[in-house]
Amino acid sequence: MKTINRTLAPFAKEFLKEKILLLTGPRQVGKTFFSKALTSHYTYLNYDNTEMRQDIAKKNWERNKNLLILDELHKMKKWKQWLKGIYDVEGIETPLLVTGSARLDTFKKTGDSLAGRHYLMHLCPFSVNEIDSRHPKKVVTQFLKLGQFPEPFLKGSETKAKLWRRTHQDIIVRQDLFDLEKVRELVGIENLIALLSERVGQGISYANLSRDLSVSPPTIKKWIEVLESLYVIHVVRPYSKKLSKTILKEPKIYFHDIGQVKDEAQRLENLIANHLFKRNKFIEDTAGTKCNLYYYRDKEQREVDFLIEEDRSISSLIEVKTSDDELSRSLLYLKTKLNNHPRAYQLVLNLKKEKNSHGIPITDLSRYLTTLET
Repeated sequence: MKTINRTLAPFAKEFLKEKILLLTGPRQVGKTFFSKALTSHYTYLNYDNTEMRQDIAKKNWERNKNLLILDELHKMKKWKQWLKGIYDVEGIETPLLVTGSARLDTFKKTGDSLAGRHYLMHLCPFSVNEIDSRHPKKVVTQFLKLGQFPEPFLKGSETKAKLWRRTHQDIIVRQDLFDLEKVRELVGIENLIALLSERVGQGISYANLSRDLSVSPPTIKKWIEVLESLYVIHVVRPYSKKLSKTILKEPKIYFHDIGQVKDEAQRLENLIANHLFKRNKFIEDTAGTKCNLYYYRDKEQREVDFLIEEDRSISSLIEVKTSDDELSRSLLYLKTKLNNHPRAYQLVLNLKKEKNSHGIPITDLSRYLTTLET
């Protein structure tokens, strides 16, 4: 199986010299493989393994290795306090990397004793640059067929990708949701996932979903938050200068595994959403710049697919098309409204010739993805 050089690798090696590294991301995105590839001289301990769990509890591992990898440590009670104790007593004499689900992010919201003792990195599914930036069109075509996750993509078989996808979702729903979040409405959540996969790129109404699934809107909202926390989906909210309006307006839902999305146009938009999500996390994790991904819609129903904000300043506007090379009026309107300050792009998958209209490039979608830091 081909080895893919992940963009985060050199940054991870540098960060491990200074602090604990917490590596989070979707299940089966390659976190363990990524960690072991950083050095050939490591110790690997998985909290799910009974013998290894005892070694972790007794702090029984070799101190002369280049790296200690602790997998699924978040399943241990008070794991963050335990890590703090290791760091405060031993420092990083043996560099320490902890991998696990999105629950590694939760301390950022609640405050934690690991403050000042760690770096956090997000490992996302493959991007164009990690596969082959010289032939981006070919890579995009493969992504749209197989998805961006390592196993189905590298096997190159649509049939095997479907088989992997069924098992992957079952593990998340039957194991992660139940074990980690104590969610017991598993059939309801499976039905929600199916409904969301049909509404990718559309505004999501909690009220409509609650009627479809015969549960309350607050329950729908909670389920979506759980799916987001486990990296099944990511949520893109509408842009507003007033944060309260952004929270109340209908969000859009995208899947980390674009193979969940049946409609081709929706899957293409989801692919771009994933690259922009990954780009934003990469910049946050490696440079500290706060990045947010939004969409734009106004009262006149003018809509732009994506708006990127960096440190509270709008930096990019992006519209995605399958084949339309006529400039989007909404994109032109929003760029003009913002005094032409942000960069604006209309990305087209099947584009015969690139051109510029009113200062906005109408450009090849695949080639644009090679310009992103991912």
